Formats: sequence, structure tokens, C-alpha cells
Amino acid sequence: MENSEIRLLLLDFDGTLADTRRANTLSYVAALGEAGYTLTEEEYAANYFGMRCNEFLTRFGIADPAERERLRLRKIALYPTFFDTVRLNEPLWTFCRQFRAGSGRVWVVSTGSRANIDNVMRHLGIGGPAAEGGVSETGFHSGVTDPAAPLGRVDGILSGADVERPKPAPDCFLEAMRREGCTPRETLIFEDSAIGIEAARRSGASYFVVKL
Repeated sequence: MENSEIRLLLLDFDGTLADTRRANTLSYVAALGEAGYTLTEEEYAANYFGMRCNEFLTRFGIADPAERERLRLRKIALYPTFFDTVRLNEPLWTFCRQFRAGSGRVWVVSTGSRANIDNVMRHLGIGGPAAEGGVSETGFHSGVTDPAAPLGRVDGILSGADVERPKPAPDCFLEAMRREGCTPRETLIFEDSAIGIEAARRSGASYFVVKL
């Protein structure tokens, strides 16, 4: 970071900005259980956590693409019922809000489902990019609280469907930098998982490892 100024923060979502591990696990256990499959919390956490849904279900042994898609949609539907177990990484989010108040940019960059990310962010009180002409940030710029995002907003969201190669490929981080017109030297990444940390390393940006 020598002779450079950080202009962009890229946040992984699950396990970094929000502790969603148990909610993700329980929703998969419930969806698979309804379909007659047996999966324990311990098995999912040890062997599959952090994988894209399709990869997880394939490795779990579900070969039929239609069945995988049905289970994916059912998992998304069940996910909000476990939001009482979700926790926001408050120190990290406070830092991000202060960074945005100084004209920095903050993106969520995740391999997860966009629907899941949106649902959890809504539950936590965090918004995605403000609509044109809308409230840009809670409190810092306008003094007006955005009722749709009482804890503030991020400037962009990239999910698993937005890039062809998932982490540990650096594509998602590089795409966010491209959209913001930032270089790796101007970017700081926050990650928690081994594959995410490897993607951050390959991107050329500096990164912090988050432990919730």
C-alpha cells in the first residue's frame, strides 16, 4: 500500500460482514430433510460451508440438475426463518460507514446467492446501492435516516452469478475494482475463508482476515 490511497473496500458477506454460518447450515439441513436426505449441522460445517449451492449439492450426491435447483429455491425460501441466528459484524460495519463518510466506496463481494444476500442485509437494516436520487447514506451526508436502510448502504454488490469463476479465482474482486475504476493498490479486501483469502491474494490487493 506504499504511495497509494485506499479508495475501495471489498467485503465478503457470509462469515465476514455477517455471521450467517448457522442460518445457512440450518436452512440447508431443513431443505434436504424435507426431501428425505440426511445432513447434520456438523457435516455441513465441516465439509461444505462456503461452497456455491450447486457445487455443494453435487458433492453431496444429488446428480439431477432439476432436483438441485428445487432444493436451492427451497433453501432460499427457508433461510429467513433462521435469521434470529444471524449477527452483524458491528466493528467492521462501523469502519465501513466511516470510510464511506470520507468518500470511500464499499462493496459486498460474495459467491453466495444474491437473493440470500439481499434478504440478510434487509434483516440487518443494511441497504444495497441507493436508487438514483435516493438517500445516499444514513446520517453522514444528509442527516436523514433512510427507512429502507437504517444502518446505511453499500455502493455495490457482486454475487456468485456475476462472475464465471468463483473464489479462489480473483475474478469477483477484480470485477468490482473494474466497475469502480480502482486498482488493486487502491483496494482493501476483508475475507474469512481459505478460498476467499486465496482469491484476495491473487487479486493483488491488500487484505485483512476476519474471524467471527
